[in-house]
Amino acid sequence: MPGSARSVASATTEAPPATMLYLIKQVELAVRSRLDELTAAHGITTIQYTALTALERHPGLIAAQLARMSFVRAQSMTQLLDALESRGLVRRVPDPSSRRQMRISLTDAAAELLDRMREPAAEIEREMTSALSPADVISLGEMLQSCRAGLASGAGR
Repeated sequence: MPGSARSVASATTEAPPATMLYLIKQVELAVRSRLDELTAAHGITTIQYTALTALERHPGLIAAQLARMSFVRAQSMTQLLDALESRGLVRRVPDPSSRRQMRISLTDAAAELLDRMREPAAEIEREMTSALSPADVISLGEMLQSCRAGLASGAGR
């Protein structure tokens, strides 16, 4: 029987190895779960945390830029910013070069919140890389940056 021959063949061969995409997604899901716990304990969401850390690294972004860095749509960013602004975590000021755009920056309250979250977030990172040597951690960071750059450049399209 064709079906039984395949079953026997499948039973005697190893499953294909996990793809890089699968492994990266599994790491992302594990990190997201831990970040969800951390951010909830501090009264914000993981997406809000992502936006705040992006603004910490790049103050004065406009909403569209922040949306791209935070992995959300521009429409969703407006709602997210409204929530952060109502909590006193961000401020929006008119862009001097464009009357229609607003530049977004962190407030002192947001900086204090991020300072409180820095060590617990670093602990998640340390736990994630605990099986790696310090040199491997550096290499992993460099390789992930290269992967991101490869996708951003559209290489292979």
